[in-house]
Amino acid sequence: MRHTGSLASGMSLRDLKQLIKTGEGTYLEFKRVISSPEKIAREICAFANTKGGNLLIGVDDDKTIVGVESYHEQEFLLEQAAEKICTPHVKYTMEILPYFLRDIMLVRIKEAVIKPVSVQTNKKDAPYVRRLDKSVRASKEVIHILRNESSSEGVTFEFGHNERLLLRYLNEYERITVKEFSDLVNVSNRVASKILVDLVSAGVIRLFSQDKRDYFTLSQ
Repeated sequence: MRHTGSLASGMSLRDLKQLIKTGEGTYLEFKRVISSPEKIAREICAFANTKGGNLLIGVDDDKTIVGVESYHEQEFLLEQAAEKICTPHVKYTMEILPYFLRDIMLVRIKEAVIKPVSVQTNKKDAPYVRRLDKSVRASKEVIHILRNESSSEGVTFEFGHNERLLLRYLNEYERITVKEFSDLVNVSNRVASKILVDLVSAGVIRLFSQDKRDYFTLSQ
């Protein structure tokens, strides 16, 4: 098994209810039950690619505590997802909180050292990241940024004419897409994407998503 730590949780029922009260978000996801390794692997993958996070198994989307009859079957599905479907394997810890005659599972997903983590589906790798309270498929640019985060070589770039035009544009219009930057400096989407990714990795600009689109803006 890849998980570590004690199964018995030191968290009180009061602490659990306070955690649930905060609601789902970037670092917290509720699941009434793990229905399949494939589905829970997306959440595990997304947390690992972002900053880590917690899964509460036995809690409904409306924050109702329902519990699971036995954590053993759920633990098996969780292990299958983290070890066999996520690649590289994802490390996690698991705690069990008794709730009347049922159990609540608190699964703490650690941020991956080697990124991107992908979900293997039909022999294809699909990386996911956390966006607010959703686990979404990572864009090409996000995948490259994740790879840069894991690289020990660092990112170097030449601050030239295209970069100056970008900063001037962002100072005036605040955000830009890959296509808009491509048109602005008259380069291919591939070249525009690489410039933007390198600047994100260097901390000059940042990427954010809105309405299922990736935008780039100044880091400040």
